[in-house]
Amino acid sequence: MTHDHDLELRPTPAQTEAALNPPPGRNGGDLVVETLAGLGATTVFGLPGQHALGMFDALRRSDLRYIGLRVENNAGFAADAYGRVTGEAAPLLLSTGPGALTSLAALQEAASASAPVLAISSQIPTAGLGGGRHGYLHELPDQAASFRGVVKSVHTVRAASQIPSAIAAAWKSALSAPHGPVWVEIPQDVLLAETSLPVVTAVDAAPEELLPRPELTAVAADLLARAQRPAIIAGGGVVRADASGKLRQLAERLNAPVVTTFGGKGAFPWNHPLSLQSWLEDRHTTDLLEDADVLLVVGSGLGELSSNYHTFAPRGRVIQIEADLGKLESNHPALGIHADARMALQALLETVPERADASARERVSTLLAKVAERIDAQELALEQQVLSSVRRALPDDSPSFWDMTILAYWAWSAFDAKAPNAMHSAQGAGGLGYGFPAALGAAAADPSRPVLAVSGDGGALYSIAELATARQYDLNVTWLIVDDGGYGILREYMTDTFGQATATELSRPDYVALAESFGVPGIRTSPEALEADLTKALAAPGPSVVVLPALLRMFAPTHLG
Repeated sequence: MTHDHDLELRPTPAQTEAALNPPPGRNGGDLVVETLAGLGATTVFGLPGQHALGMFDALRRSDLRYIGLRVENNAGFAADAYGRVTGEAAPLLLSTGPGALTSLAALQEAASASAPVLAISSQIPTAGLGGGRHGYLHELPDQAASFRGVVKSVHTVRAASQIPSAIAAAWKSALSAPHGPVWVEIPQDVLLAETSLPVVTAVDAAPEELLPRPELTAVAADLLARAQRPAIIAGGGVVRADASGKLRQLAERLNAPVVTTFGGKGAFPWNHPLSLQSWLEDRHTTDLLEDADVLLVVGSGLGELSSNYHTFAPRGRVIQIEADLGKLESNHPALGIHADARMALQALLETVPERADASARERVSTLLAKVAERIDAQELALEQQVLSSVRRALPDDSPSFWDMTILAYWAWSAFDAKAPNAMHSAQGAGGLGYGFPAALGAAAADPSRPVLAVSGDGGALYSIAELATARQYDLNVTWLIVDDGGYGILREYMTDTFGQATATELSRPDYVALAESFGVPGIRTSPEALEADLTKALAAPGPSVVVLPALLRMFAPTHLG
């Protein structure tokens, strides 16, 4: 019996001829880059190393664009941002042992934020594998074990013919909801060995759709239809699923107030009459959410930051839509719907009726007025002035990337992202050094618009080497460094807890002079001149640094009623 699909697999004469006569001089590294190109990758990030040279040499024979950073962790942050901005799996090429391990903090952030990163690491030669002590440079007893608890999936290669399928499987894993980082390991000798395998051309790795179960969406729709005081928490899953439009439709149909988590910035329009914005570190917001008789949580696990430091205690029914199975009901009992946010919201839109509620918008405006009154009572005019200046200077369609610094903590709650997928920070895992290298990755993804990076002086010291990367590739990133002489947020935490701070004060360089030594224009600004200086820097092509000496304070959060 002959099936129709059998005929589709038959190669054309030209394909057969090309397969039987592959170009000479190819090796395992060529199979890597050919597979990446076949999957649709156009840009790769990374850092070369002894065992990985086969991959890097093969780049010379491919059309892939290579962006080389100076530290593997920074390369991981750049790939993370590229994945977030494009929705593609960003290849990250790493060497063995120390090189690979240096990327772990970046991969943890990608995992926490569901950013698709395809890390491909070399390994010592196959003769040294097996957990022994063979004395190879960079040798680990079990390199894959170092990644298994961090990334979404691990794929090990031990022969050249395994390379295309392993990378395709990893690609599919990275882009199936929930998105995340994946890791592929290929030994040095496999990368270097010549291959007679045909050029990799047809690679199928379409991600699987994560559809909601209809009996669950039916119950959710019924709960929402009968709700008297519905409310919505929109997390990063809404952004990753490109579901902000469907979220808005559902919120308007239900007349339900919407708050976005810090990872979900931009998932709902900031100035919409139903927008509670992002004031999650505020008891007024917590009270409103607790008072909801039906709370719809979309794309959030309701973790520490999203639950006002675990003080949030909902009194009504919770419906949780989440692509990450482990996050379903991990913090609160709920009707758990394991699904991609876009698919689940679409299912609800098809069944949830219009709901009239004249009081919903009034409750939103009343709450925002209470929040503003609380913040204004704390004498934080400088902090609000600085954040407003940044917002006015940054073009509406430009993305921003924020390090773990006091101004970023403000931005989580008080910054209008203007659009979905436009504001990003390291709030997933909370590591330092994210802002600038991530912005470089975003600029590589879209060179047509400027990108803003925001760091404190402590976080900036993690990323200084990447000024060379910014200059080498002429990337359109303006780096705002708020210099307060140390780890500002830790200084506040320690002072509040112990009465004084220890290990938070830093000797640091003249950042303007340092930037200029890399050939990057730098300027020292003031709160009064910040908007003008930042506007000018963002409008100029290529990289730039703006240094703001300022001691900013964090607003006092309210956890308790």
